[in-house]
Amino acid sequence: MEDPIAGAAQQAGKKSHPKKVRVVPESLRKFREIREAAEAGGPPDKVEAQKKRGKLTARERIAYLVDEGTFQELGLLMESRCTDFGIRDKHIKGDGVVTGFGRIGGRLAAIFSEDFTQLGGSLGRTHAGKIAKLMDMAADARCPVIGILDSGGARIQEGVDSLDGYGEIFYRNTKYSGVVPQISIIVGPCAGGAVYSPALTDFVFMVQGLSNMFVTGPEVVKAATGESVDFETLGGAMTHASKSGVCHFTANSEQDCFRQVKELLSFLPASRHEAPPTSETKDSDTRRISLLEKLCEMDPRKPYRVHHIIWWLADDHKFLEVHHNYAKNIVVGFVRLGGKVVGVIANNPAHMAGALDINASDKAARFIRFMNAFNIPILTLVDVPGYWPGVAQEHGGIIRHGAKLLYAYAEATVPKVTLVLRKAYGGAYIAMSSKMMGGDINFSLPSAEIAVMGPRGAIEILYSRQIKEAKDEEKEAMRAKLAKEYSDKFASPYQTASTGSIDEVIEPAQARARLISAFRLLAEKRRPGEAGRSGNIPL
Repeated sequence: MEDPIAGAAQQAGKKSHPKKVRVVPESLRKFREIREAAEAGGPPDKVEAQKKRGKLTARERIAYLVDEGTFQELGLLMESRCTDFGIRDKHIKGDGVVTGFGRIGGRLAAIFSEDFTQLGGSLGRTHAGKIAKLMDMAADARCPVIGILDSGGARIQEGVDSLDGYGEIFYRNTKYSGVVPQISIIVGPCAGGAVYSPALTDFVFMVQGLSNMFVTGPEVVKAATGESVDFETLGGAMTHASKSGVCHFTANSEQDCFRQVKELLSFLPASRHEAPPTSETKDSDTRRISLLEKLCEMDPRKPYRVHHIIWWLADDHKFLEVHHNYAKNIVVGFVRLGGKVVGVIANNPAHMAGALDINASDKAARFIRFMNAFNIPILTLVDVPGYWPGVAQEHGGIIRHGAKLLYAYAEATVPKVTLVLRKAYGGAYIAMSSKMMGGDINFSLPSAEIAVMGPRGAIEILYSRQIKEAKDEEKEAMRAKLAKEYSDKFASPYQTASTGSIDEVIEPAQARARLISAFRLLAEKRRPGEAGRSGNIPL
């Protein structure tokens, strides 16, 4: 019996004169119509409204993020199973969310993008199921999950089913924490229970003037407390970037936001089973850092931005700061040293003298736990006068919050290298990756002071009677002399090095070379995937 398909193939290969118009089969035509309608998103008027707000559509956002032509969509034709309020009758393809896999910088990533043009991007059970399935597949594929959120929240027409849908997602956010990187991009409203999924992820991006996050909106706040507040003040990008700490990165536009996401991903491994990506650099490992020689001449109490030190140490002077606007007394972010990704935690004397407080402890502790989960070595730059004093700090739980920083450093098994820049006093010295807290290699500059407290404060306690009895015109000279003696005997880095609490006092200009060498020495300390999984719990 003749094979009709084979026969058609043979005929197609032959030249025909004249050329006949190819008739598209009805089933194929219908499929294309359905697919095109589904890819169009919501009704034209809803799409137009989205554009008028200055917002991109769900698929446009994915296109900005992924390498061209690499996105493979899943669940395009899925619909809500809700039969109430005419939801089922609307035959909304995709149920308000686009899900799939694409490549970003050539590397695989799982992406979902909520579609505000379809039922306001509200989350129903099918919508949630698509996201949950994507997250399961991403964990199996060992690639990051990126969520683009633009939603009116739970779909009230589906009742408790929509709440259960959020539960499905929250469960997976937690289950895969520390397994694959999770990134949330807020490009519209994110309210009520919906805010807790981003809060469970590793990094949150927001766009100024476009993004909002809050548990209860301005109207509810007004009714419940009498407080009048607008959307931006209550839950805008800068509010969460500077006050609550929920937001790690802010952007001026959606396009700028997606550029930042790509930059962040260039520093991250795809999963806990990989090392971070390496990068070629022409920057010499032995480049001298003359800035650190100048730092040795500075008064320990004089402020400066530690960013300058980080820039000079890093390959090509590039530093991706995380949480730039929050707890500015400590700086965290990513650099490369000798082509290898390293996470940096640094006290910042330009803000609150670089002292540790509640917010700084939380910020640094969570960042350390992320790096430990994803095999990223830790560099700690220390210039800390102690913990920030005050009733507000004590009542706010500085003891409890400060302990998180201690726990994070002690728990971390990735390579840890520490450099004391100018001073490290008291309990804050211990907390900042000291030798006894598990620091692998601890360096110090020659001018650094390492002690229970600063020399000036120490002599006021140790020599209080002598200073009190001295003549007024002699007191300042006496203080300076006693502080110098105390510093030389008790706060000298050589004294600390003699006990093994510092491994080596180094030449300031050679700091970059010594740090690169130290991390290379520790490169095999822990192989990716060997350590037991630890999730990145919000702190």
